[in-house]
Amino acid sequence: MKGRKILITGGTGQVARPVATALAADNDVWCIGRFGTPGVERELQEAGVTTWRWDMGDTSDRAFKGLPEDFTHVMHSAVHRGEDGDFNLTAEINAVATGRLMTHCRTAESFLYVSTGALYARQTLDHAYTEDDPVDGRADWLPAYPMGKLATEGAVRAFARVLGLPTTIARLNIAYGPGGSYGGVPMLYFRQMLAGAPIAVPLEGQNWCSPLYTDDLVAQVPALWAAASVPSTVVNWGGDEPVGVTDCIRHIEALTGVEARLVPSEVTRETYRFDPALRLRLTGPCQVDWRDGIERTLRALHPQHLGL
Repeated sequence: MKGRKILITGGTGQVARPVATALAADNDVWCIGRFGTPGVERELQEAGVTTWRWDMGDTSDRAFKGLPEDFTHVMHSAVHRGEDGDFNLTAEINAVATGRLMTHCRTAESFLYVSTGALYARQTLDHAYTEDDPVDGRADWLPAYPMGKLATEGAVRAFARVLGLPTTIARLNIAYGPGGSYGGVPMLYFRQMLAGAPIAVPLEGQNWCSPLYTDDLVAQVPALWAAASVPSTVVNWGGDEPVGVTDCIRHIEALTGVEARLVPSEVTRETYRFDPALRLRLTGPCQVDWRDGIERTLRALHPQHLGL
């Protein structure tokens, strides 16, 4: 993409930050948010990104005062995760902030909302979820989070129709890689390994996921914008390959020599394997194999532990 005016929320995170910095080379990119992570706002500015302060919980008329309205493309990745367990507040903040953002950017050519695969009703561990599978917004490891995403999807669908704003809802799987803030879920597991902390795994079998490496994630955003429609396009956003989480951890062990303490548990960080068929039609295939992606991420973020 070139010569576009792009608004991105959640620009300090694992998903939106690499998108913002990549697109800033040829576009007028704005990132809005609280920028709570020290140094990130400055780094975005040094990459050519314009930053602007926004708190999702601000419902006053001043919330968007002074922010331009002539953005051609919007990527909304910011989220109130609901870590305090307040379901009502989580729904209120996420849904209302998103509706107000869409209204402010109603003239955009395309709006991309980053949702989550965690809202699917749990089936078997290796089930390949499609966009038509039932949802329930339940996740024992962070209960309010998927419910907030589900409530916001409802708001996004409504505002897309009311405003006539072409929209894509992309239900994200595991995004990982060195381009974001912490490397993604595989690097969270590696930090637990380094600390000797237990990693909860299912009592039988293993969780499965469809991890998406930074480079592929960035490359697919323009295609997701191009797929936007009224009513909203809904697509599972993950990698091409299903990966067992235990297999992923064992691969990290082999690369680093650091042992993982896997502890069978009834409650785990549940992940979901996606059927990639629709996303493949919209974006084309990924370019980075997950094993290579894990090695690249370790080499960038933890080179001292890479035993190669």
